[in-house]
Amino acid sequence: MLRILRLVFLAVLAIALVAVASANRDPVTLRLLPEELDAYLGINWSLDLPLFLVIFAGIVAGLAIGFVWEWFREAKHRSALSQHKREAGRLEREVSRLKATKAEPEDEVLALLEGKGAAR
Repeated sequence: MLRILRLVFLAVLAIALVAVASANRDPVTLRLLPEELDAYLGINWSLDLPLFLVIFAGIVAGLAIGFVWEWFREAKHRSALSQHKREAGRLEREVSRLKATKAEPEDEVLALLEGKGAAR
């Protein structure tokens, strides 16, 4: 059921994207700098593209910037997670080592509590 719902959503999305693309086929000029600044600096970089490509490129660029922003924002959480994992592994190894090398308690009270001491 969930697979069918996902396929229906993707089909509707594809139809919407095709409709937007077909409605916005007129060419637009993208410029690196405003015309006044182009004349002053001598850099006249421009590109003619269909409007739907500009729209879709803007969406993709926004998503990419958002993903990178979140990756940098969550770096402290990833660092803390790896530190906690190392600490947990160290503590597990220490517990295993202590269980393996468990010796007779030197204290008579502990020996009595564990049931291994002689009754007096």
